[in-house]
Amino acid sequence: MLLAEKVVGDYLLEPIQREDQTFVFQGLSNPEVIRYYGVSYDSLEATAEQMDFYERLIVEKSGASWKLVDRKSGIPMGIVAGYLYQAAHQRIEIGFWLVPEYQRKGIMKSILPVFIQLLTDQFDLHRIEAMVETENAASCSLLEKAGFQKEGILRDYEIKNGKRISIVVYSLLLDKRVK
Repeated sequence: MLLAEKVVGDYLLEPIQREDQTFVFQGLSNPEVIRYYGVSYDSLEATAEQMDFYERLIVEKSGASWKLVDRKSGIPMGIVAGYLYQAAHQRIEIGFWLVPEYQRKGIMKSILPVFIQLLTDQFDLHRIEAMVETENAASCSLLEKAGFQKEGILRDYEIKNGKRISIVVYSLLLDKRVK
């Protein structure tokens, strides 16, 4: 599966490459990024695990990931990814993050529809899921504005930093008949 890059206004979605490891580490070690994100790393070397994950998505055809770049400056801003694709059920889960200086500027609002289209171009999808920590009001609002429906809360679903956290389940159903 070849991932293409996509221009979205002032932004560019580029397939993640191994060379992006330093940027991924910068994001996934930043307290503002990982506050509500389920993955974090404490060293550049450890971040190789995340890069392996991104590569496995492509090799195993279980997902796809893109780096979000500011077209004018060429500076990477964040990541959007689809993973856990289940062909038999036509569903995939999504996740995303932006470095702090690009948060709360409406960037993800303009990127999310294009990202969803990229996923539907790559995979046979009926359902797109997102799992969001209940405290992450910004992501909950973003998903709702993008047409995702809140399905419910998984109470005390995970343990993070020694505390139980609850997760909101969102879904977007695409109009597609069962094959």
